[in-house]
Amino acid sequence: MLTVHHLNDSRSQRILWLLEELEVPYEIKKYQRLPTLLAPPELLAVSSLGKAPVITDGEVNLAESGAIIEYIMRKYGKGKLAQPEEGTQAALDDLYYLHYAEGTLMPIFVLGFICNIVPERAPWFMRWFLNMIFGQLRAQIVEPEVKKNINMIESHLSKRDWLAGGSEPTSADFLMSYPMEIADLYKLGGPVTHAYVKRMQARPAYKRALERGGEYSYAKL
Repeated sequence: MLTVHHLNDSRSQRILWLLEELEVPYEIKKYQRLPTLLAPPELLAVSSLGKAPVITDGEVNLAESGAIIEYIMRKYGKGKLAQPEEGTQAALDDLYYLHYAEGTLMPIFVLGFICNIVPERAPWFMRWFLNMIFGQLRAQIVEPEVKKNINMIESHLSKRDWLAGGSEPTSADFLMSYPMEIADLYKLGGPVTHAYVKRMQARPAYKRALERGGEYSYAKL
C-alpha cells in the first residue's frame, strides 16, 4: 500500500487531498514539527534531505511535491478527475501553475517568513537592528512581489473556478493549494483568492484528507 510520510502543517497535506480525490488506498506515517518548526530527524530515515512530503509505493521512494503529484496522477489518475486535453490552453495553464507554485510563489512566501522569524529569534539586543534591516527587505522586495503575484493569480482565477479552467481541480490546483491557503490565512489575497480556497476546502475529498491528516493550521473542519 502507498504510504505518505506526513508532516503536520506542511506541503504533504495536498498529497492527502489528491489521494482522497482519486480514492487511492493509502496509509499515513505522521511526523511532528520540532519547537523550531523544523522537521524531526526521523524523516531522514525516508528522505536524505529529511523533508516532507515523501511517499513510499512498493519499491518507489519519492520526495518533492510536484514529482509526487505527477507520479500519482500518471499511475492512479486515469479516468479520475477531468485532466486538460494535450495541446490546449488549459493544458498549458495546468503545466504553468504546476511549476509556478514551488518555482516562483513559495520562495516569495518563504522569504517573507524569514524576514519575520529572524528578528524574533535573535538575541534581544540585536532585534531593533534586524527588524530595521529585514523590515526594509520585506517592504522593498517581498511585499511588492507578493502583490504582483497575487494580482496575476486573481486575474486568472476571476474567469474560472480552477486553474486549468475545467469543472474539477487538476495537478496545478493540488500544487497551488498550499501557497493559496497561506495567502488566504494571512489576508495577502483578495476575494477571488478567498473564494478559490473556500471552494477547494468545501470538497468532500479535501475534508476527508483533513480528518486523516490531523493538525493543519491553514484550514479547520
